[in-house]
Amino acid sequence: MIKLYGFWRSAAAFRVRMALNLKGLAYEETMIDLDAGEQHGASYLSINPHANVPTIFMDGVPPMTQSLAILEYLEEAHPTPPLLPADAPARAYVRALALIYAADHHPLIVPRIRRYLTGTLGVSDEQRTDWIRHWFREGLVQGEAKLREAAQAGRFSLGDAPTIADLCLMSQAMGARGFGITTDDLPITHRIVEACLAIDAIGRALPLKQPGAPASH
Repeated sequence: MIKLYGFWRSAAAFRVRMALNLKGLAYEETMIDLDAGEQHGASYLSINPHANVPTIFMDGVPPMTQSLAILEYLEEAHPTPPLLPADAPARAYVRALALIYAADHHPLIVPRIRRYLTGTLGVSDEQRTDWIRHWFREGLVQGEAKLREAAQAGRFSLGDAPTIADLCLMSQAMGARGFGITTDDLPITHRIVEACLAIDAIGRALPLKQPGAPASH
């Protein structure tokens, strides 16, 4: 059994959860409460000294971290169904789009940044929320611009099947929704989000459907 350590609200864990579901891989997830600081406890640090999620144990290899590295591993070790297109230029496009969300913008809103803003820089809760909303929105806007470059029409970011880019887009869009940011004025993004939500494997991975989420109480 695959062992995943995540958190219901973690965008990075959400990406991995979607990929596992799409590939039909059974897993057990242990929630590490990032709000309560469980990631800094000795037991979890012995698993992941970087004190973040996700961490995954699978296929008898050492624990893996960093969501994009995990997604790439899943694609190589469990290639069906594929989450990357077949040809090299299309794969480069998908990876570039994924990085807009997961590398350019997500790191700016993770818990350690939020704590630094309030605890060290002394910004108010309102200013911190403005910061978070700005970078969620900026990621979606920049993603929309990249999506317009796609030479191939389809239901998803590239074609008619979800790719790693769509998983990263969904992590950005669902996080943004939690702060009242919609994709209504971003037509390509909005279409892709709706297409993803229609897939059961993605719907089951949604943050608010996980143990510990507000909707589960």
